[in-house]
Amino acid sequence: MNAPWNSGMSGNRDPFAAFLCDDTAIDTLRPVVAELGWAPEKCAKGGLRNAIQSLAVSASPNILVVDLSECSDPLTDINALAEVCEPGTVVIAVGQVNDVRLYRDLLASGIHDYLLKPLASGQVRDALNEAQAVFSAPKAVDPQAARRHISTAVVGTRGGAGASTIATSLAWLFSDEQKLPTAMLDLDVHFGTGALTLDLEPGRGLTDAIDNPGRIDGLFIERAMIRANDNLSVLSAEAPINSPLMTDGAGFVQLEEEFRQAFEMTVIDLPRNMLINFPQLLADVNVVALVCEFTLASARDTIRILSWLKTHAPHAQPLILANKVQNGLSEITRGDYEASVERKVDFVIPYDPKAAITAAKLGQALVEANKSSKVTAQLRTVADRILTASDEDIEPGAPTDKKSLLGSIDLKNLLSTSKGKPKAKSKKGAAKVDA
Repeated sequence: MNAPWNSGMSGNRDPFAAFLCDDTAIDTLRPVVAELGWAPEKCAKGGLRNAIQSLAVSASPNILVVDLSECSDPLTDINALAEVCEPGTVVIAVGQVNDVRLYRDLLASGIHDYLLKPLASGQVRDALNEAQAVFSAPKAVDPQAARRHISTAVVGTRGGAGASTIATSLAWLFSDEQKLPTAMLDLDVHFGTGALTLDLEPGRGLTDAIDNPGRIDGLFIERAMIRANDNLSVLSAEAPINSPLMTDGAGFVQLEEEFRQAFEMTVIDLPRNMLINFPQLLADVNVVALVCEFTLASARDTIRILSWLKTHAPHAQPLILANKVQNGLSEITRGDYEASVERKVDFVIPYDPKAAITAAKLGQALVEANKSSKVTAQLRTVADRILTASDEDIEPGAPTDKKSLLGSIDLKNLLSTSKGKPKAKSKKGAAKVDA
């Protein structure tokens, strides 16, 4: 309801409307409304329920006064009003309950002000003048406003590679250390950990967006997302596992579009299967962070995903992040991995189980719980690299001169070489990678 004002909408909307439960309140309001040059007949009787019915079939006014006196649960009823009230409307609530907690909850829900009955002319006049000031206040010109929005998709080449941990950490760094308004979208609808990692309840926002893509707008984003800190909002879900994902992806694309309007940074925790089922998700993504491990399976899938990106999202700049790396304990060496995928690994993130345990116990992002760890230092470097996407292209790692090992060397022999133990040659022959 208090979404950013769009002046282009004012020509088709009434400047004012009120829905009040009793004649005394209406008689107090009408003279003030007339003073301000508005039509007194716009003060109707009926309260919040009438307001919802009326606005469901007509345009919302610029300023709306609603009476909560007949509401048994004002906060729930205000949510119902938000579903029919257009963004940009300034809402002033009127009620009989003198409760500071209710007042604060109403303001947090998007209400501009709450007036206590019995109404006084001076009180009403001040409230309406303040509401008008929302529209007449000059808009500050922010030199940073023209900066390009950066959208980053984090994709794990294999399950358990740590993509969700890295996605949450990057979102936290952008919002907490860089002070950038950031949205995090966890698209693992059934088993996502975006909210869980930050000790938050996921809510129903994401499932509602999937079921009703037409409802997604600035107001929906404001109400559906969960605030993790002053600059970070999270949209995650724990959908019932007996309910399959039935969508054409339109809701996800619309969410990304609204994020570009409301935030400077978007971080998408994107499962591999979603990448395949909904390639349109990467239409406006700037950076794709591929989180891998130094294993044969991860190398194979990195090759396949890089090839897919080149075909379906050539505009997106890939970054390869090798995660949970232990010196001397990898299934294959970094050199073998880079030769297989035919490009350099951009970042190597060390394995630190203690840092992960500490973060889980505290219910915090890994980088928040371990601000001085080597993992956090490296993730800060990753975040800085992604931020350069706002003014220059991120160059992919240079290809190596070696021929792909996965295309020419037997898998078991490669494993035996990396472990330093002789193995019999596989009867199945050389491995072939289907890109």
